[in-house]
Amino acid sequence: MFRDATPADAVALRDLERAANLASLGHVFPPDRYPYPADDVLARWTLVLQEPGARTLVRDGVAAVCHDLGTLRHLVVHPDHWGEGWGRRCVEVAVAAMAAAGTTHPRLWVLTENHRARGLYKHLGWRPTGVTQEAAWPPYPEEQEYQLG
Repeated sequence: MFRDATPADAVALRDLERAANLASLGHVFPPDRYPYPADDVLARWTLVLQEPGARTLVRDGVAAVCHDLGTLRHLVVHPDHWGEGWGRRCVEVAVAAMAAAGTTHPRLWVLTENHRARGLYKHLGWRPTGVTQEAAWPPYPEEQEYQLG
């Protein structure tokens, strides 16, 4: 169902993330004011795909999930596949891998205004911890930390 991503997947991951962000986060990152930071996102994926301890799994053109031993780091589903259960599958495979490594309460960060993602996480048992931070990309919206369990 999923395969491990390689450094050769960086461009496809950037493009997948761009499609999802433009479809769901235009109210947070209006494209006329904050063009998608394609080069920066590509650079981030390039680094993540080389990082020891980070694992990225992909379903080509459909979805991707990245995690380390205790954090769900990235989850993206192409908008053409929303509502097909890919978000749930991504979370489940990442959580299972973290549990196999001994993590009982994994964490993640999600934009406060990403209502679709927050709804999925709530449905799957994730809860806000009350910790917030500023996102990495302009206009630097708020992110919330969530924990499973």
